[in-house]
Amino acid sequence: MNLKEIKELITLMNENNLTELEIEREGLRVKLKKLPEGGVEQRIEMAPAQYAAKPSQPEEGSKPQPAAEAESKYIEVKTPMVGTFYESPSPDSPPYVEIGTEVSPGQVLCIVEAMKLMNEIKCEVKGKIVEKLVENAQPVEYGQTLFLIEPA
Repeated sequence: MNLKEIKELITLMNENNLTELEIEREGLRVKLKKLPEGGVEQRIEMAPAQYAAKPSQPEEGSKPQPAAEAESKYIEVKTPMVGTFYESPSPDSPPYVEIGTEVSPGQVLCIVEAMKLMNEIKCEVKGKIVEKLVENAQPVEYGQTLFLIEPA
C-alpha cells in the first residue's frame, strides 16, 4: 500500500463521516482513526509474527556446533516491513536499547520508517538484548533480524 492509497482512504473517511477505518489486504493491515483534534492516527501492521525462535534441535546424524548451539537459545526480533532502521526516537536521543539491556513485553526496541511513517517495533518477550544486527539509519528488508534476545 502506498501513500496515495492511504490518502484515498482518509478522503473516504471524511466523505462518509467515519471515525475509524481498518482494512487488511495481502497480509498488510491499515487502521485509520480520527483524533478529537481533527487529525488522523495511522497504524500499519504486517500479519506475520515479528519474533521467531531459531530451531533448537540439530538434524539427526549431525554434530551440534558450538556457535549454532549458542544461537539456538536466542529469540530473533525481525522487521515486519521494508524501511529504515532507527535505534532512537531522534538523532540526539539515546538508543531505545543497547546490548545488555533488560527488556520486557511491550517495550519499544527501535523504529522502522516506512512511507514516512515511524513504526515502533516492540518486544514480545522478557529477556536481555545480546546482539544488535543492524546499524542506525540502515535500510532493512522484510523479515530481516534486528536483535537477538536471550529469554529470561
